[in-house]
Amino acid sequence: MIRLVQVMAGARHGGAEFFFVRLALALHHAGQEQRLIIRRDAERAATLRAGGLSPAELPFGGLFDVRTRLGMWRILRAYRPQVVLSWMSRAARLCPPGEFVHVGRLGGYYDLKYYRRCDHLIGNTRDIVAYLVRSGWPESRAHYLPNFVPEMAAPKVARASLDTPEEAPLALALGRLHPNKGFDVLIEALARAPGLYLWLAGEGADRAQLETRAERLGVGRRVRFLGWREDAAALLATADMLVCSSRHEPLGNVVIEAWAAGTPVVAASSMGPAALVRDGVTGLLVPIEDADALARAMIRLADDHTLRAELARAGRAAYAAEFSESLVVGQYRDFIERVAR
Repeated sequence: MIRLVQVMAGARHGGAEFFFVRLALALHHAGQEQRLIIRRDAERAATLRAGGLSPAELPFGGLFDVRTRLGMWRILRAYRPQVVLSWMSRAARLCPPGEFVHVGRLGGYYDLKYYRRCDHLIGNTRDIVAYLVRSGWPESRAHYLPNFVPEMAAPKVARASLDTPEEAPLALALGRLHPNKGFDVLIEALARAPGLYLWLAGEGADRAQLETRAERLGVGRRVRFLGWREDAAALLATADMLVCSSRHEPLGNVVIEAWAAGTPVVAASSMGPAALVRDGVTGLLVPIEDADALARAMIRLADDHTLRAELARAGRAAYAAEFSESLVVGQYRDFIERVAR
């Protein structure tokens, strides 16, 4: 059995951090021998322990963080892994050298200077892999391994619990409240889509600004700011559509989650969603930062039950073909075995 160490030095919330937990648990359930090293986070550690894993927690501080370097060195020396998988640039930079294959995993277009000591790099989109090669990384050591989404069946959320009329068309948006996500554009579009309600699940520094914007545009009564939620599957089961309004989105994991749940998608054509969605087949694509086009697409879906059903079926098929848990976990295990040799 190949011994694997995964190292996550990311923040409390984020797409990479969320998928790290998902992949670690899935590999564990598939029988992969592994140890985890994470940045101190009681909630993340509790989730991993509940799934049968025992992560080591280290500070992952600044440039002079000797404690993390020493702690990683001791863990790696004792466990003697064949493969170390680093998540985020800080983990890659702080990983000490050793007799193992060092793999860096990238979910964005990051500066490769932080990954100089890696032997292989993983990109979770084909375009990120192309970026690695364009940046001078050897093509034979750049690998595409997508994210996966587990089956998303869940009971619906009671609309009344969020003060939303049963008959109203409902859009759902998920993500960190950050300018990259384009939620300001989404709220602008909502003002041009009468009768449509929006559930916005996420938290971040832009919340107050977005709430003010919704009130100024007269749509405050049709927007529900839900904060961070752990029931994305239930929210997706309830909504009539998932809207991804991002200005910048390397992957668009929310698109895959919607496909898995059988929820139709409207997305701005930022890099990740544009690579995933076939316009008019697996979702509707609109130009970035175009509130009018986004409003028209949402109204079109709200008014056309047949189109919603067709997009949902095609999206579900795209999910099954490339992003299911069993498929992606199998690809990761094959990759780990291959590079270890």
